Amino acid sequence: MSQHDEEPSYFERERDRLSREITNGFEELLSSTNVLNRKLEEVLGMTKEYDTIAALWHSFYQLMRNSGQEVEIEEELLGLPGTGSHVVSVK
Repeated sequence: MSQHDEEPSYFERERDRLSREITNGFEELLSSTNVLNRKLEEVLGMTKEYDTIAALWHSFYQLMRNSGQEVEIEEELLGLPGTGSHVVSVK
């Protein structure tokens, strides 16, 4: 057997080392991307919750703004009380 068959050359060792570094880099990138995606999903979920709260406060604001006028709350509630899903209309 020759020395070439027993021991990899410098080029092959460097190629293998660089391949491992690239593989590790891609694994870290994938992990970071997954964390980022989870955080973005959390933020998007929170904005949906804030839309409901904003609608509730908007209804309250309209009610207070028109407090001198006769106000009628529609009977049909589309969601749970306190979630801002009811509609306030002014006669």
